[in-house]
Amino acid sequence: MAVTNRSLYDRDFHAWANEQAALLRAGKLDQADIANIAEEIESMGRSEKRELVSRLAALLAHLLKWQHQPLHRSASWQATIRLQRRALADHLADNPSLKALMDDAVTRAYGTAVIEAAAETGLVEANFPEACPWDAEAILDPAFLPEV
Repeated sequence: MAVTNRSLYDRDFHAWANEQAALLRAGKLDQADIANIAEEIESMGRSEKRELVSRLAALLAHLLKWQHQPLHRSASWQATIRLQRRALADHLADNPSLKALMDDAVTRAYGTAVIEAAAETGLVEANFPEACPWDAEAILDPAFLPEV
């Protein structure tokens, strides 16, 4: 059955996923494509971490813009900051184990945020701190907005 599952996995992922779910619910583990199920579950975990880093990068870019271009601050920037914080809070509530990865995620996201902030502000990347100047608590704090 594994050859059939593998070929269905390659041919029609949606059909394969539905078939595997039905097999698991029916307790037919001997017929399930365990290796690919495990691979897909691991992939989902990596995807959740990428989502965390991506949202942090967007938030950090706007915090950098807020701090480094005070004369250009806008309701739009503030709304983006608020929306990204809400999305991050929801994502962390849905995936509480990601909280333990926040320091690493902030470090990974910060480099992307600097590139984005530099591109959007016209400032050179060297104008921004080399490492993220805020800890995860401040970044996620709804009341925090960095000053110059």
